[in-house]
Amino acid sequence: MSEHDHDHEHEQEEVITLVDEEGQEKDFEVIDIVQVDGSEYAILLPLEQTEEDEGEAIILKFERDEEGNEILVDIEDDEEWEKVADYWEEMVADTDS
Repeated sequence: MSEHDHDHEHEQEEVITLVDEEGQEKDFEVIDIVQVDGSEYAILLPLEQTEEDEGEAIILKFERDEEGNEILVDIEDDEEWEKVADYWEEMVADTDS
């Protein structure tokens, strides 16, 4: 029997389940977490994609609830959303080149 011995990291995808407005649970892969202007944001991709949302990432903001638990919330401000989306697109473009 051979021994499995080498130095590399096994990448493990992180999956979270979110509940939409209709109460439907959907699983998302966390593809990145970025910091912009002192706030943290999660970049998510749906695990089961339909044709209409194919390749479309979702950006949610980390906040704390009343008990101090970390939660993900929608970004209400269009300007804030654009800033985070632009930052992440630049990061992806830099790693592709």
